[in-house]
Amino acid sequence: MKGWRRRRGGRVQASFEQIEAHMLATFAGQVVELLHDDGASVGPGVSSGEDPLEALVDMEGPVVSPDDPVLARLLPDAYRGDDEAAADFRRFTEATLRADKVANADTVLASLRAGGYEHDDESGGADTVEVDLSPGDVQAWLRCLTDMRLALATRLGIDDDEGLELPEDDPRAAMYDVYGWLGYVQESLVLTLG
Repeated sequence: MKGWRRRRGGRVQASFEQIEAHMLATFAGQVVELLHDDGASVGPGVSSGEDPLEALVDMEGPVVSPDDPVLARLLPDAYRGDDEAAADFRRFTEATLRADKVANADTVLASLRAGGYEHDDESGGADTVEVDLSPGDVQAWLRCLTDMRLALATRLGIDDDEGLELPEDDPRAAMYDVYGWLGYVQESLVLTLG
């Protein structure tokens, strides 16, 4: 990765190798799949005969934390120790939160494709992916990078800032390196904004 650069109009740019773009696209896609695959709604909608106000606030949304530890970390309880308040909050907000997270990941995927990312390795495309982000895209990238890192941290068993001490032959070492690299991408993007 060639670092993030500020451009006119609040835009930010970076160059990624195709393999780096592939990792970003893969993890963004996995976040989307995870948010879709457990059967919960990913956004409010109105079907015929449904009260539009009720559909807008999704009064029939989920009321319990997801069973998957990654989803539970991406969609945490708002009120720890108060199950009733947590259930009410989740019922009214989870579908929108899921939809927002999916939209953030979709923005990452779209900007990678616009920059020249090609999923097919045999396409003969450019060696680098030139990502050009608007201020709104930057926020979506930062949120999605956070979601990717939370998902990886949960799978790796990282629950604090100290990280992990892994021997080189540990099968999780490669994923830990990716976790660190995602942190670098995120931190360098934040520093570019400052």
